[in-house]
Amino acid sequence: MKRDHLRDTLLSRFVAQARQSATESPEELFAMPRTTLQQELELIASVVGAHPVGIGIADIELEMTRRQGTKPNRRTLQRRLQRLVVERRLTTEGESVALVYKPASDRAVQAIGPATPTTTAPTETALYVPLSPEGAAIRDQMRRPLMHRRPVGYQRDFLEAYVPGETFYLPETLRHQLHEMGRTSDSERPAGTYARDILSRLLVDLSWASSRLEGNTYSRLDTQNLIEFGQVAKGKDAIETQMILNHKAAIEMLIEGAEEVGLDAFTFKNLHAVLSQDLMPDEEASGRLRRRPVDISGTVFHPLALPQLIEDCFSLLLDKATAIPDPFEQAFFLMVQLPYLQPFEDVNKRVSRVGANIPLFKHNLCPLSFIDVPERAYVEGTLGVYELNRIDLLRDVFVWAYERSCQRYLAITQTMVEPDPLKIKYREALIQAVQSVVKGLRPPSQTVIAREARTHAIEADLAAFRAMLTAALRQLHEGNIARYRLRRSEFTAWQQAQGQRRSDEDNQGSN
Repeated sequence: MKRDHLRDTLLSRFVAQARQSATESPEELFAMPRTTLQQELELIASVVGAHPVGIGIADIELEMTRRQGTKPNRRTLQRRLQRLVVERRLTTEGESVALVYKPASDRAVQAIGPATPTTTAPTETALYVPLSPEGAAIRDQMRRPLMHRRPVGYQRDFLEAYVPGETFYLPETLRHQLHEMGRTSDSERPAGTYARDILSRLLVDLSWASSRLEGNTYSRLDTQNLIEFGQVAKGKDAIETQMILNHKAAIEMLIEGAEEVGLDAFTFKNLHAVLSQDLMPDEEASGRLRRRPVDISGTVFHPLALPQLIEDCFSLLLDKATAIPDPFEQAFFLMVQLPYLQPFEDVNKRVSRVGANIPLFKHNLCPLSFIDVPERAYVEGTLGVYELNRIDLLRDVFVWAYERSCQRYLAITQTMVEPDPLKIKYREALIQAVQSVVKGLRPPSQTVIAREARTHAIEADLAAFRAMLTAALRQLHEGNIARYRLRRSEFTAWQQAQGQRRSDEDNQGSN
């Protein structure tokens, strides 16, 4: 009897609840749909983004409760925050109860939440690039919440429709303007001459600026100390250090081989291998086209997944790039199409930024360093290509960035000392002489230097060549060994040999 009574009680409660639900409108029943993981992450990022100086987890909870109407689970929120930190969208500061979360870049403008986007942004004038009306429209669309943007896949027609010499992402008047800005006095000299003239400055600028667009927190001074003196910045993780060193090696590779490198698969696979060294979960993926699907956070775009299609589009992309007659159009085409295809498992945007300089190096035009480029403008321009196949915003970024680069480097070269004709004449011979001394682990003695001079210079230039070789060996350090096509291991072995030689001489003197 007790069992029957319990059954009747439960049944009556169920019927009452069903009747109550029947009186509720569909809007009331579905007023609070379950949010997706990506929506939760975007909301959290938006909350933290509105507090550039940092916000604690308790205040994040309060703001999310205000926006959602329900209080988030603390442990779930902690996991979401940790994920955003791992994805480099957020950073942390402090410890324990003093821990706060901050936007990953303190250069970013105040985060825009799910509010209605506007076409004007008066507070961003110093932190964004000047926009065309088309660029502004794309920016506004890319600021809509992900849930309001239609998921899209890779559109091969976007690549196939481009006809080199007939299709132009950069109009003729704009290409003419870029040529006027970027022209140098080295236009008739061998490929890569101008880039070599400003190599020390370009290595620091491009390595720092391109890494910064990936969320790297090295300052320009930190980058300079790392590149020129091998000093690792305190408090930085190994990934950030490796990223900058990879940029340095990639830029040196392209400049030293400027006459041989091309817009071909060999060049870009090797460029990827250098830029991704020790940064890929699968080491074999460095320099290899992608063999698995990938997802990109912060967008509704889904790249190609089939390896055969990726390889076909990669070949087509490079064939079209090679056939483009204008170096600036080539550079921008690579910035548009390479990240869109995502031919590698990671590091695609870095490959496109450094690779975009290949046509500029080859024509001795002012390089594109991305110095001062606002991260948000670059990201939103790239997303406009991903999701809309529209290039206008990225083109605004490209033109502004190139103008900044020209202002920087052409001003530098105006104050540079005219190159010594003998240094130009014996440039390759000096490289070979330095290599001979270093690889042979020989001391930089006057006897050794005189022997190398007789090997590489004519009688009339022996004294001058000896002076050049003496200076080159005296000034040689880890930050400039690439000028002489030396590996770090070769330079280190030479240094150790010189140290051992001095130690032996000291011991003999004491005896």
